[in-house]
Order: sequence, then structure tokens, then C-alpha cells
Amino acid sequence: MNFSVVIPVYNGERYLAEVLEAIAAQRVDGDVEVLVIDSGSTDRSVEIARQAGVRLIEIANSEFQHGRTRNMAMAQTSGDLVAFLTQDATPAGDGWLQAYANAFTLEPGIGAAYGPHLPRPGASPMMARMLTEFFGAFSPDGETVIHRPGDTTYLSNSNSCVARAAWNEIPFREIPYAEDQALGADLLAAGWKKAYVPAAGALHSHDYGTVEQFKRHFDEYRGLRDSIGHKTKASPTNAFKTVAGAVRDDVRWMRETERRGGASLAAWSARSSVHHAGRVLFGGLGARADRIPPLLRRAMSLEQRSDGVSRRIPPSSAPGEFDYVGRFHAQGPAPLREPRPGDAETESLHVAWVVPPFNVGGGGHMVIFRMVQALERRGHSCSIWVHDPEGIEHSGEAGLHRRVNEFYAEVEAPVHLGFSNWSGADVVMATGWQTVYPAMLMPHCGGRAYLVLDHEPEFYATSSQSVFAGQTYRVGLKCIAGSPWLAELLRERYGADATAFEFGIEPGEYHEDAVARRGDTVVYYARNFTERRAVELGLLALDQVVRRRPNTNVVLFGTHHALQTPFPHEHLGVVSPERLRRLYSEATVGLSTSLTNYSLIPSEMMACGLPVVELAGRACESVFGHDGETIALAQDDPVSIADAIVALLDDEQRRARQSAAGLQYVGSHPWSDAFDVLEDSLYELLRERVAEAAARS
Repeated sequence: MNFSVVIPVYNGERYLAEVLEAIAAQRVDGDVEVLVIDSGSTDRSVEIARQAGVRLIEIANSEFQHGRTRNMAMAQTSGDLVAFLTQDATPAGDGWLQAYANAFTLEPGIGAAYGPHLPRPGASPMMARMLTEFFGAFSPDGETVIHRPGDTTYLSNSNSCVARAAWNEIPFREIPYAEDQALGADLLAAGWKKAYVPAAGALHSHDYGTVEQFKRHFDEYRGLRDSIGHKTKASPTNAFKTVAGAVRDDVRWMRETERRGGASLAAWSARSSVHHAGRVLFGGLGARADRIPPLLRRAMSLEQRSDGVSRRIPPSSAPGEFDYVGRFHAQGPAPLREPRPGDAETESLHVAWVVPPFNVGGGGHMVIFRMVQALERRGHSCSIWVHDPEGIEHSGEAGLHRRVNEFYAEVEAPVHLGFSNWSGADVVMATGWQTVYPAMLMPHCGGRAYLVLDHEPEFYATSSQSVFAGQTYRVGLKCIAGSPWLAELLRERYGADATAFEFGIEPGEYHEDAVARRGDTVVYYARNFTERRAVELGLLALDQVVRRRPNTNVVLFGTHHALQTPFPHEHLGVVSPERLRRLYSEATVGLSTSLTNYSLIPSEMMACGLPVVELAGRACESVFGHDGETIALAQDDPVSIADAIVALLDDEQRRARQSAAGLQYVGSHPWSDAFDVLEDSLYELLRERVAEAAARS
């Protein structure tokens, strides 16, 4: 394996020779090239680099930008692994680079790694404590930790290593600051992993003067807002608590670690107060730099930048988001190609799937990509077209294809970002309201269909989006709907041609594990950032349950952030199917609350023998029946939901009956039934087009 080490430099003579000497001393299995990119230094930096015999590229200071310059460095180097240091970050030992190399071999799919920043001798107590505790929290036992999609996105290019294969798919964003934080977020969003490597430490700590430190905080938090959307809360109470807590931690550190006391402790405590107050104040201003006049922004910036926040993540209303809606209403649909003899009898169709952007773990995209896989296994070909007018996706097409195969289903279908390579299809399949409008405008298609997985106008308050979503059911597409309830709603409210299917379960993915079933555990899919999951309603119900049965163990999952509840609970976050299978197999009752169409969650729970409580009055009755034998149905109020949960917790025989009925339902509804409906609907669509053409002639 070959390695490259890249060091951007600007007036870095203080530590640059030390850094280069430490790199030269590395003991690593492979060749190492070193690249210094100097951006107009006026000190001895260029001379030091030349004396060290490393490769040197000189650029004008005006040409430097954190993301763009590092992309240039990647293009100018050849290493399989490319390590990044700053001019004042010195590898702490001769095994620094080998520690990174070892980390990338731990698992496939690791795209980047980073090591700790170690305080230099003489670092202030505030800096020493912050660095030690911040990086120590990533790995309390000192072992390498793998971060997967859903974990922390933190990455620091002061001491990092990037796999060229990952950078080929996902380059650094060309933003003024925090390009490393953006890369960490983009890698995990695309399904890559990253590693924290405690053994790859580098000496790197800053003790600026007070004014310089404040300006650095301004730039740092402006960059975090730019790159990952981080914004501190503007609250005097919150600011006071933050500063007081940080000072208290510094005092504890100085007493316990540095054995300070008396006048020294008092003096450093005062400095700590100023340091953290400045961080909170100037960091808060940096996160809101777009509200500050340009001249004042320049004065507050260590880098003397006058720009504000250039991009917020995620964009809420990017230019062009609704362009296809306007084009469709102005132009009408693109003409379909004339039906050809045998269109409806061909054994191999090409289906083009137009999909919204996707991350890891989406239930709707799981259904879509399983259907793509099923069509391919039945001899058809497919292509996937990601409609991303907001620019959410930062990975390339190869990265998107890998994400589909690793986290959803193994498919051969190519993945296209946008429609520049569009060449037509036998059937184009829209899969969400936003995708209907481009699907209607795509030429060279034999027919158009619409996989409808939810009643999407309900995702919004009264708004343009709710109007646009509702209009998609009236444009004449053949709708393949994800429940009888949804199909009936489309027919009755919108006059749509709708056929229903029901979700299936993969037998090898969800089934009863050989673990003891507990008698006191309720597990709840608490995805609170999706409003239609009615999480607040479910939490109120669980509070009632715990009040009635104080020994009840509540387990929440589905969101990375722990929820504040009036009752104690376990928080699992976003978990793998394997962990969910075990959870469902040992729990007592499952709770899933859906205000629109039903989800995969109840069927997955049932497949593991878990009795389930859901909300009545929507899709569930059309799938599981009205009698409550297969699934317990509750009204939309906390007491009714709590009643249903407690009734199951208190009655073992009732749980056993519902568990048996759930297993019977799952066993009689394989995914193949849904795939049959899909395939039959595609051929029916083409037969109708052939018949219409024959009638015209």
C-alpha cells in the first residue's frame, strides 16, 4: 500500500520542520510521499520544505480554500491512503501512519479516519482538558472505534486520513471552512464508515491571545454552520449554564490533574471564565454571521473573511426545487411513444425508477429497491434516477449505487443522479410526489406508473407542497398503492386508477430469535422527526402505562437523539435489523403509531412473534382486519393506547393469541405477492396502451 501525507502551509515555520521530521521517522509498510502546499508564506516555510526534500507546490494566498486546496492535493498525490496534517500538528510517534493503515483493514467500507489532538507541553489547562476529554470520549478504552451511518460525523483534517476510493466518490466540499466536518457527514450519509484511531495521535493545540481566540471561535462556528448546519441556541440561560459548566470542569481538571491551588488556581479560573464566555459569545455570532454587516464580519474574523454563512444544511427551499412542477403545468406531459406490437407480451421490460434522495434506513426506499431487485430476478432490467433538485446528495453515482446495494437490496440497476443521461424506458415509475413531475416530462416512454406508498399531502400543513402532492394523483398515472386503504382513498378522493398490494417480510431478516420473552417490556418506534409517526401521542400513552405499571420497561428506537420523557426508558437509537430482531423477540408488546398509511414496522414485529398495538381508523384495518385478533387497535388518545398496551401486558393468553395470529398473517403475505401485483400492473398498463392505439386506428 502507498501513502501520501499532505500539509497545507501558510507562515508555518514555528513547527513545520518538526512536523516533517516526524513524518520522515514513520515506520510503515509502504512508500510514503509528502506534499506541502504553501499559500504565499512570508516566513521560512518554503525554505524549510525544500530543505526537507519534500514535494512543494506554491499557490497564491488568494487561491487557497480549505476544501478546494485539499481536493487539489488529492489530485496531485497517488497514495491509496492520504493523510492530512496542519502545519502545527506533529505526529506523536513513529507508528502514527501505520496506525491509520491498520484501521482501514478492520472492516470494508472505511472511507476516512482521524486521530486525537494531543495537548502540547505548556498548553493551557482549558485546552489540555478540552482535548483530552473530547477525544477520550470517542474511545474510553483506547481502542479503534468504527463510526457507521447514524453515528457521529466528526472528522478533523488537522489529523486525518482519507481513502482515495472514498474521495473518488465524495470529494471535499469546496467551502471556506470546516470542509472536514462536511466530509465526515457526507461519507456517512453515503453509507461509508469512518474510524477514530487513538494510536494515531498528533500534538496539536492552540493557545491564542484573547482577541485572536475570540476571532477563531467566530470562524470555527461560522464554518460549522456552513458545513453541517450546526447552530448554538441563542439563550442567556443556556449560555450561562454552558460557561459555568465549562469553568467548573476546568477547575476540577486543574485540581485533579495539574494539582493547582491558591493564587494559580484563582488566576486560571478567571482566564477560563473569559475563554469560555468568549467561545459562547463569538461562536454564537459566527453561527449567525449572515446577520452581521460585512465590515464587522471581517473585523471579527481571524481569517479576515467578510462573507456570511454560505450554505445551510439541509437546504429548505433551494432554487429550482419546484421547477418541474411549473414546467409540467406550463407544458403538459411529454408525449408517450406509440405502442408497438408485442409491447405487452415481451418477457423483459425496462423500468426506469425515479426516486427522491435517500439516506440509510428509509422504509419507503427499502420497498422501492426490493421491487427493483424482484423485477431483475424475474428477467426485467431497471435503472434508478435520483431526482435531487435541492442538491442534497454529495456522493457520486457510484457511491449511490453502493449505498443501495449495501443498505437496501443488491441490484444491477445503474444509479443516475439527475436526468442528463435519460434515454427512455418501457415504463417510467414515479415513487413520490416530487418525482411525478419529472417523470411526466421524460420522453421516449411506453407508459408511466406511480408507486404510492403513503398519502403524501398529509405530510404538510396547508401549503403549496400539499397542493402539489395532491395534484399528482390526478395526472392520470396508474397507481400501485401500498395498502387497500390507500388504493381506495386514491380512487374515491382523486379518481385515480389504483391497485393495492401489501408489504411482505423477508423470512431470513425477521423471525423469532431463540431468546427468552420478557413479561414487562414495551418497545416503541419513536421516530420523532417524522410528524406522521405521532410520537408525542405515543409517549403520552407510555407515560400512562408506566404510571399504572411502574415496573414496565420502555425501550425507544428510531432516532439518534435521546428523547426527554417523564418516565425512565432505554434509548437504542437507529439500530440494525439484526438488533431489532432480537429486541422484538424478547419484548412483550410492540407499539407503532402511524397517522397515514401503515409502515413495515408492525409486520416486522409480528414476524418475531411480538403482539402489536397500532392506531385505528386508517390503513391497519384494511390490512390486518378490524377484530383486533392480529393487531390491537387503539383510538387517537393516550388513554386508549395505554388501555390496549396494558391489556396485553396483563393477559399472557391474549398475547399468545395475537402473536400466533400475527405469525400466521406474516406467513401468508410474502413479498412475492406484492411483486406479482407490481409486475401484473406494468403489463396491464402496456396492454391498455396497445388497446387504446388499436381503438384509434
